Amino acid sequence: MKKVLFVATVVKKHINVFHLPYLKWFKENGYETHVCARNDFDDPDELSIPFCDKYYDLPFERSPLKTKNINIYKQLKKIIKSNSYDLIHCHTPMGGVLTRLAAKSSRKNGTKVLYTAHGFHFFKGAPLRNWLLYYPIEKWLSKHTDCLITINREDYQTVKSKLKTVNINMVNGVGIDCSKFIPQTSETKVKIRREYGYSEQDFILIYAGELSYRKHQDLLIKAVSHLSNKIPNIKLLLIGEGDLLAQYKQQVTDLGLKEKVKFLGFRKDVSNLMLIADVSVSSSRQEGLPVNVMEAMATGLPLVVTDCRGNRDLVIDGENGFVVGIDDVDNFALSVEKLFFSDNTRYLFGRASLNMVETYSLSKVIEEMKGIYSKYI
Repeated sequence: MKKVLFVATVVKKHINVFHLPYLKWFKENGYETHVCARNDFDDPDELSIPFCDKYYDLPFERSPLKTKNINIYKQLKKIIKSNSYDLIHCHTPMGGVLTRLAAKSSRKNGTKVLYTAHGFHFFKGAPLRNWLLYYPIEKWLSKHTDCLITINREDYQTVKSKLKTVNINMVNGVGIDCSKFIPQTSETKVKIRREYGYSEQDFILIYAGELSYRKHQDLLIKAVSHLSNKIPNIKLLLIGEGDLLAQYKQQVTDLGLKEKVKFLGFRKDVSNLMLIADVSVSSSRQEGLPVNVMEAMATGLPLVVTDCRGNRDLVIDGENGFVVGIDDVDNFALSVEKLFFSDNTRYLFGRASLNMVETYSLSKVIEEMKGIYSKYI
């Protein structure tokens, strides 16, 4: 039986979120499916990976400087050699680096290696150290990659111009399930708000993302502080976990915003929470192609986002949202204020989001990926 291996840093927050449709497709086409990733379930015994025949728990470290990754590389090399995979698809920075290193010999025996870059660490505006460290590594690894897949225009152009030794494809992200994230109606919005304890008068902003420096939630908290007098019923719902939770909670306390900023943690009901929101926001410093923004678009929400890679692919300033500078608190707050005072602008931006999101639907992305896979299997 033919075999395929998927590799990423973690299971719960990556493999199970983004790759189950592709594991399913390979199973349906007669492949034995394997996964290498770290078990990041709160209770390790709850681990479950649908459509996976064999799982290897490899404790990847996200930092390239961690010596534990040397052992991961050795284990990966052994796993790849013993299984003679037909195709390996690796994801996440460390998953991509270690897998392509470990698969060098196997490629000589016919194994095809694909890597999806969910957002390079080198990008326009990135620190110089990122270009000095990550770009040379990716340039060298591209020689050991059969196909490099990007998910936004900036990364695609970078690869096309600078990494000329690799086959390049661009797909529209990981795909958004438009049967799960459905257009908001006023009736549904009111009904679900009651269930969650919010009133019709609340003006709700929503952001789903890891609580981190990269996601930059402190910008949103500052913006809410700026707006608290002009929009007394403003609420900011922050979905997600992360290393900066305590710092952001302290910021909220210091600004007296405990009743306005809610930390919701990891949630399985994001689609319902989107339905109660008025505006979707994103404060990221960098993105690949943000799923949270696509989910908001599929719900028909207007957007206010920072001007970073990935956000720019999805939000056209003045068409389906506002795009503001990464550290521009004043303009972020002003953009939210404009939407608060204009029902018509919110409506027009929301309609535009719905019209644009079909391009990023899961069904279309699956077809794009099938076309890529078919070239290598």
